[in-house]
Amino acid sequence: MSRIIDQTDRAILRILQKQGTPSQRELAEQVGLSQNACWRRLNALRESGIISHDTVRLNAQALGLTLTVFVLMRTRHHSHEWFETFRKVVVSIPNIVDFYRIAGEYDYLLKVVACDMNDFDRVYQQIISKVELDAITSYMTMETLADNRDLPV
Repeated sequence: MSRIIDQTDRAILRILQKQGTPSQRELAEQVGLSQNACWRRLNALRESGIISHDTVRLNAQALGLTLTVFVLMRTRHHSHEWFETFRKVVVSIPNIVDFYRIAGEYDYLLKVVACDMNDFDRVYQQIISKVELDAITSYMTMETLADNRDLPV
């Protein structure tokens, strides 16, 4: 991070994480700046990459995506070619909302949202039909206690 952020920048970031798209006037009022000063700070935060893009959080339950599954995967293959094939398969499946390479007994962690077990099995079958894996373990969630929490700024 090449830009040093101060308390005003942090206040802007906290508000944006909570409210998403307040008007520039509302945001400026909440942090005690003029609209022009607030606009300059927002642009600087975007240009530095601290704000990467604007999104809206959706309610998975309301969309019928009632099953969340964490999938751990292990492979014997660690070549660049294998990984690129694996990455392309994973990112082509919209139900996979998070994808990590991890350290430990397993190599990759996926977060999958699905309508039900059959929908999750469809995702699972898509992966194993296209990529050779050594081991897969899936954990179905029973209740979401905290999800997509704001970053601590």
